[in-house]
Amino acid sequence: MAPRQVIPIDKNWEFRQANKEDSKFLPVGQFPTNVHLDLLHHGLIPDPFIGKNELDVQWIGEAQWAYRTCFSAKSIPEGSKAVLAFDGLDTFATVVLNGTTILETDNMFTPERVDVTSTVKEENELVITFDSAYLKGWNLVEQHPDHKWGCWNGDSSRLAVRKAQYHWGWDWGPALLTCGPWRPINLEIYESRISDLHFDITVEKSLKTADVVAHASVEGKSGQIRFDISLDGKSVATETVDATEDTQVSFHISSPQLWYPIRYGKQPLYHVVATLLDGDTEIDTVTKRIGLRRAELVQRPLKDQPGTSFFFEVNNIPLYCGGSDWIPADNFIPRITPERYRDWVKLVADGNQFMIRVWGGGIYEEQAFYDACDEYGILVWQDFMFGCGNYPAWPEMLKSIKREAEENVKLLRHHPSIVIWAGNNEDYQYQESEGLTYDFENKDAESWLKTDFPARYIYEKVLADVCKALIPSTYYHFGSPWGAGRDTHDPTVGDIHQWNVWHGTQEKYQNFDKLVGRFVSEFGMEAFPNVKTIDAFLPLGKDDPDRYPQSSTVDFHNKADGHERRIALYLVENMRYGPDPLEQFVYSTQLMQAECLASAYRLWKRQWKGPGREYCGGALVWQINDCWPVTSWSIADYYLRPKMAYFTVKREMAPVSIGITRREHRHPKDKYTRVNIEVKTRIEIWGSNLTLEDLTVDCVVKAWDVETGKETYSGKVSEKLALPENRSTEIVAIDVPVEKAGEEGRTVVAAYLVRDGKQIARYVNWPEPLKYLHLQKPKELTAVLAEDETAVEISAEVPVKGVVVESEDDNIKFDDNLVDIVPGEVVRIGVTGATKESNLETRFLGMLN
Repeated sequence: MAPRQVIPIDKNWEFRQANKEDSKFLPVGQFPTNVHLDLLHHGLIPDPFIGKNELDVQWIGEAQWAYRTCFSAKSIPEGSKAVLAFDGLDTFATVVLNGTTILETDNMFTPERVDVTSTVKEENELVITFDSAYLKGWNLVEQHPDHKWGCWNGDSSRLAVRKAQYHWGWDWGPALLTCGPWRPINLEIYESRISDLHFDITVEKSLKTADVVAHASVEGKSGQIRFDISLDGKSVATETVDATEDTQVSFHISSPQLWYPIRYGKQPLYHVVATLLDGDTEIDTVTKRIGLRRAELVQRPLKDQPGTSFFFEVNNIPLYCGGSDWIPADNFIPRITPERYRDWVKLVADGNQFMIRVWGGGIYEEQAFYDACDEYGILVWQDFMFGCGNYPAWPEMLKSIKREAEENVKLLRHHPSIVIWAGNNEDYQYQESEGLTYDFENKDAESWLKTDFPARYIYEKVLADVCKALIPSTYYHFGSPWGAGRDTHDPTVGDIHQWNVWHGTQEKYQNFDKLVGRFVSEFGMEAFPNVKTIDAFLPLGKDDPDRYPQSSTVDFHNKADGHERRIALYLVENMRYGPDPLEQFVYSTQLMQAECLASAYRLWKRQWKGPGREYCGGALVWQINDCWPVTSWSIADYYLRPKMAYFTVKREMAPVSIGITRREHRHPKDKYTRVNIEVKTRIEIWGSNLTLEDLTVDCVVKAWDVETGKETYSGKVSEKLALPENRSTEIVAIDVPVEKAGEEGRTVVAAYLVRDGKQIARYVNWPEPLKYLHLQKPKELTAVLAEDETAVEISAEVPVKGVVVESEDDNIKFDDNLVDIVPGEVVRIGVTGATKESNLETRFLGMLN
C-alpha cells in the first residue's frame, strides 16, 4: 500500500455573485474564507464594523455566491480512492466537480467526505454554489406551519437552519449572514487510512495509576497499527497490533503525570501517535494530545440548605469555577488566527479565571481554541449549538442534528479541558416563557415530538444518546440553565442564568447575595468599550461629530434592547456622572460594570463554604469577549482591550481574597414609632482561601473619613485566624468604626489579611451609593513608574475611588487597574512595555464633579 496523500485545495480560488448575470469571478483574499471577507478584500463593500455600514451590506445575505478553483491531481493508483474532504461549508452548498454534482449540504457544522475516484481527473474544476441561508430558512418555516415558531434574538428563520445562530444578529452582535468555504478543503488519496483515534481514560481515585484504552478505526485495507505514547519527547509506551475496524490497545500508566486546571497543578499533555503500517511502510499517521485527569460534576444534598450542589471536581479537588462565557471572537470566523485564540485564552488565564463556557449560539470552536485551553488549564463547558428558541424536529432535521453532534463530539472529545457538554442555551427558559408543553415526568420520548416543544427530543434523546455512546465519562447536561426538571430559575438545583440585574426585575447589584444559585452560568452588566475602540468604529474617528455617548452611531454599536435606559438606571443609582467628555462617561460605565461584577463574584464566592456547604460552585460572567467593536456585557472588547471589570474580577478570583459587605440594621423601640429607631451600620468580613493550604492570618481593619481624609480607626480585629483550604470563612461582624455616630455614611473601611507580617489580601469598602459621597479631589495623587519599570506606584492623601492608569500606547499592558487608594498606602500595579518616557495618565471617580 502507498502512503495516504493529503493535497490542500487552497490555491487559485475565485468567487462571484451567482445570481447576477454580469458578475465576474474575482480572486479570494484568503482561504478558508467567506463572502464578506472577499468583498472587503476587493473594496466592494464598506467595512460592516464601521459606523452603520452593517445596514448597507444586508443584501449579501439574500444573494447566491459561487466559489471556484482549478487543481491538478495525479492519476489514482489502482486500488486507491480519491476523497474530497470538506471540513466546513457554510451552509446550503451545491458542490460540482468537473460538471458533476457530488454533494449538497445543509449544515454548517458537519464536515463532509465525498468519494470522487470516478470524477477526479488530472486537471479539475471545483465549483461550490452557496444559497441564501436566510431565504432558505424562511422557506423551511413556511413548509412547516404546524410548528410553533418563535425565538429571542434574530428571527425564526434561523431555527430552521443549522448555521451559527449569531449570524442573524444578537443583542451584542450585528446581523451579517455570510457564507463560504469557512474551513479547509483537502483531496485525499489512499487505499487505507486511520479514520478516527479516541481514548477511554480512567484515573484511579488514588490518582496513582491511569488506564488509557486507545481506539483506532481503519477505513480500507487492514495492516498493523503502532501506538506510541510520549510525554515531553520521552517515550512512555509503544505497542504494535493487527488493525481491525476498531483496534484497541490498553496502556497502564503508573504514577501518571496528571493534567490540572490552572493554579492547581501543571498541564502535561501526552502525545499519542497511531501509525498504520504495511510491513515497514507507514501508510497513515494520526496524532492527538491527551491529558490524564479525573473530572466529575458533583450534585449531592447539602448541609443546612435545600437542593443539591453543582460544582466540578478535578483530580479530587473541588473547584470554585470563576470564569466567563465565550461567543465567537469575530463575525467572520476564518480571520481568527490561532494566535488570536491563544491571546484570548491567555487573557482568561491571566485574569484568574478557571472556566470558559462555549455558548450555544456560535460554533463548535476551532481546535486552536481548545488546544490553548488544554495548555493553559482552562476548563471548558461546551454547549451544543442551539440557543434561545423553539427548535423544530422534523425527521430530516433530527438526522442532520445527530450527524452534527456525532462529528463534533468526535472532533473534540480528546481535549482534557472539556468537562461538560450542555444541550442548548436558554431553550428551556424560552419554553417556560411561552408556556410550551413540558412534563418532566413523561419519559415517552416519541410523545415529545407530538407536542409544541419537540426540541425536548433533541436535547433529552438525540444529544443524550450521542454523548452516552461517544463520551460516556463526560457529564451531559440537558441545557443551560437546567435544574433536573424544575423551573430553570430555581436557585437550589442545577445552574441558573441570573439576569435580574440588567434584565428582569433590574435588582440593585448590591443585592447579588440574594440572587445566588448553586452555579451561575450567566450574569452580567454592560459597559462601553475602550475609547480607542469607539474611535475605531466611528467613521471619522476622533473627529467624528457622533463622538458622544448618546449619538446614533454609538447607539447603533449597542444591540441590547433598552440599553439606554438600563445603563442610565445603574449609573444614576450609583454615581454622579455626566455624558461629557466621552472619556469620563466611558470610565463611569466601566467603573459601574466593574463594581457590579466584582460584587457578584465576591458575594457568591462567600457561599463556597467547604465540604457539604458548596452553596455556590461557580460564576461565569456574560461575557469575556466581543465579535465586533461594540458596547456590550464583555469584560474585554473586540481588540482584546480589557475593561476595568476584567481587573476587579481578577482580584476577586485571586488565590486568597477578603470581602466586606455593609448592612444597615434598624430597630424601632416599639412597633408604632417613627422616631425612636436605633440604627446600626455593620460590616461583615470574610476571607476566601482558594488554595489547597490551610492558612493562619491576622485581619486588620482601617477606616477613614472620606471628606477629610483623616484615619479614624486602625486595629486587628482577628489574630491567628484559621482560613481552611478551598473555602470561604467568616471572620467578624462589627459596627462601622466611626468617631461619632452618624458618620457611617462618610466612612471608608479597608480590610487586610496579613500572613507572617506580609499583606496577602486587601479590599476597600465604600458607603453606597457612591453618588451620595462628597468625594474630595486629591491634591497629591501620584502614579509613577517604579525604578525597575515593572510597576506603577499609586498613592494619595485622601481616599480616592477607582483610580485608573491609562496610556494611549496599546503596547503598555497593566496587570491590575481600577484600584481604590487610601491615605498612607502605596498600591503597586504591574506594567509591561512602559518606560520613563511613557505618558501615563490617571482617571478617578469625581475628577470632573
